[in-house]
Amino acid sequence: MKYGEKEILEFDVEKDFEIWPNKNKKNYTIKVTLPEFMCMCPRSGYPDFATIYVEYIPDEYVAELKAIKLYINSFSKRYISHEDSANEIYGLLQSKLKPKSLKVTADFNPRGNVHTIIEIDSNKC
Repeated sequence: MKYGEKEILEFDVEKDFEIWPNKNKKNYTIKVTLPEFMCMCPRSGYPDFATIYVEYIPDEYVAELKAIKLYINSFSKRYISHEDSANEIYGLLQSKLKPKSLKVTADFNPRGNVHTIIEIDSNKC
């Protein structure tokens, strides 16, 4: 097993999702694009691919980017729906970072003539 595969396989979101203190007290937006998201369809087992967009205004904490990358890559062998994966990502970021605002968009590649976009926005909840 190569070191990247091992790192993803052993990633534990509870202990390995690193957050840092936000040293900047003004409001600013962090935008992260993750164009290689993959999970497995829980019904068929076919792979589903998406681009995940994360946009947040931090309060006391920011996410370390490698932690986000490893977390997103940890979905690649999981059987999980589009809706559940987007909601899980949103829930984790909300609970770990407690940002002033958070928006997660999961833009799934079309499959079987269906294009799905899941958007969760704290400003619309």
